Order: sequence, then structure tokens, then C-alpha cells
Amino acid sequence: MKIEQTPLTDCFLLEPRVFKDERGFFYETYNANTFKEVTGLDIDFVQDNQSKSTYGVLRGLHFQTGKMAQAKLVRVIKGKVLDIVVDLRKDSVSFGKSFSVILDDVDQMQLFVPRGFAHGFITLSEESVFAYKCDNFYHGPSEGGIIYNDATLALNWHLSDNEFIVSEKDKQLPTFKEVTS
Repeated sequence: MKIEQTPLTDCFLLEPRVFKDERGFFYETYNANTFKEVTGLDIDFVQDNQSKSTYGVLRGLHFQTGKMAQAKLVRVIKGKVLDIVVDLRKDSVSFGKSFSVILDDVDQMQLFVPRGFAHGFITLSEESVFAYKCDNFYHGPSEGGIIYNDATLALNWHLSDNEFIVSEKDKQLPTFKEVTS
């Protein structure tokens, strides 16, 4: 497995070594020893989540706060998504900066999202199945978010606004400035 630092502090891309033959393929999706050796981070994942979405579904930007903050290892099992993260850690050199990457079921790339980041994705294929490991349990009262079309962040979701399918809850999220002030 190849692990590379993204432009955002503590955020990593993981590229698995995929073994393919006439039967299909096999790859290791995560190895704690390799991850710790390369990143220096000792992560204990405690919850796995999975979602299914159709073309244009935008989920995010979400995070959890305080002691219930979550680091995530995200990947696409089926389809293709644009994944976006934003560093919300005020003491980070990459505070307020974003990073985006296409994740799909062809390259099998994964993204490690550290605690203190907002995270979201939009489905670019007809359908996607998205999976992620979390190092902390979901806690409703600690849930937070930033509106997907925040003017300060000016994120490029790769689709036109009229193609977005966004939940009513996500349409009501505060701005980056409201969350970080």
C-alpha cells in the first residue's frame, strides 16, 4: 500500500496494491501497522458506515465536534464520487483550506480524513456505494456541518447546481465563518 500526504496537514491518500486476474481482484483495504509506520498516527477504528447514493447526491459537509470528533478512512465500493475535505483546525497551517479527489471503484484510492475536518462528497456516477471507517462513535449532539455552497470556501463540486440532490438538513447548515468564528 502506498500512502501519500495531501496538501492538508495529516490528511492522506492511500493507494492499495491491487492483485487482478481472470477471476477478479483482491486488495488489502487497510493495514494498521503500515498506516502507523508511514503516517505516525495510531488510529483505532471503532465504527464502519456505508451509504448508497444516486447521481448528483451531495452529502456534506459534515463533522463531529469536541471529544466526539471523528477521523475517517473513506472509499468507494461502487461507482465514482468527488470527495472534499476542509481543515477546520484553527491551529493548523492548512486551516480553512480544502482538498478534493475523485474516488472510484476502478483505482480503489482511499482518503484518510483526520479529526477536525469537514467532509462531503457528491456522486458522479449513476450510483455509488460509499464506505468509511470512523475512530469514534456517532454522537448526534456533537454533529456539525458547513453549507456545501459556502462563498468563502468556493468549492467546485464538478456538477452544475441544478444537478445537486441535497437533503433539507444539509441545505440549512451554517457557513464556514459561522462555524469557525
